[in-house]
Amino acid sequence: MTARLFEPLKLDDLALENRILIAPMCQYSARDGAATDWHMMHLGQLAMSGAGLLTLEATAISPEARITDWDLGLYDDATERALGRVLGAIREYAPIPICIQIAHAGRKGSSEAPWTGGQQIPPESPQGWRTEAPSAIPHGEAEVPPHALDLADLKRVRDGFVATARRAMRLGIEAVELHGAHGYLLHQFLSPLSNTRTDAYGGSLENRMRFPLEVFEAVREVVPAGRPVWMRVSATDWVEEGWDLDETVELAQALKARGAPAIHVSTGGLSTRQAITLGPGYQVPHAERIKAETGLTTIAVGLITEAAQAEAILAEGRADAISLARAMLYDPRWPWHAAAELGAAVRAPRQYWRSQPRAFKDLFKDTRFGQR
Repeated sequence: MTARLFEPLKLDDLALENRILIAPMCQYSARDGAATDWHMMHLGQLAMSGAGLLTLEATAISPEARITDWDLGLYDDATERALGRVLGAIREYAPIPICIQIAHAGRKGSSEAPWTGGQQIPPESPQGWRTEAPSAIPHGEAEVPPHALDLADLKRVRDGFVATARRAMRLGIEAVELHGAHGYLLHQFLSPLSNTRTDAYGGSLENRMRFPLEVFEAVREVVPAGRPVWMRVSATDWVEEGWDLDETVELAQALKARGAPAIHVSTGGLSTRQAITLGPGYQVPHAERIKAETGLTTIAVGLITEAAQAEAILAEGRADAISLARAMLYDPRWPWHAAAELGAAVRAPRQYWRSQPRAFKDLFKDTRFGQR
């Protein structure tokens, strides 16, 4: 009997070989938004992992949409050429489907890289800029308040998401994830902690969901039928009177009605007041409830590190797929090791077959992988 983790999964017309998804992980290693040789090396090793899907890091729709001055972007011809070079090299050797996470950092932009503190860079600095958000409320108390987006700004941002999606389609990217989590712009519209607008985009739940849903609809319209578009969400702010799981269920239902085949369920990131009790799989209950109440294909993430743990989540029907981030950084061959443990087979390049332990002689399979 095939382990649930290694059963195929279909998202619209996109067929995945297994249910291991590589989550987007910012590298803070781009130059003026353009992918570099670091991305070639980083994504190349992950593309050989045997996972079912590789998601690119949060990819900004404009320079001011970046978290840091070193974030990846896809907003002009130069950034498109740079990413195309990286993806072209990967596709020559690794047939893994690729998803792009399209993002706008909102008020969390103009920041230092995390390993240098992650603090906001003042707008007057050469590597800083004035951030923008639903309301003029800074993320941290000592930060410069963001520019509150007006209706013309909303159209500009929405058009930016669409333009990036169009560029991604020109690059042959197979799936799109909109970043609606971790306190970035779309999440900022959803949460009453960051959205105090009094127009049609603030106040009620319907109004707070309006802009993220408009962005989803606009992107869905320009992505060819059959290529899936979904959203990553934070199911709760972990703050009283913030965005919560009940509201996330309603958002998930609205996304499903608009054609989303899946939802990627994370939590937190919006408020410095968040109080999270960490533990293995601590976010899975949120995914479980969304799956139960909406029927959407649900992707679980968050301190899922062991093969048996991931298999149990799927076997118990708590989620439909597992998304791995830090576990993949620590062990880029995580799917190989999970397949060995669970008695499954996984795609691997023939150049690496001699690494196969004798006890797992049927571990590797190959079609088109690693061939010149």
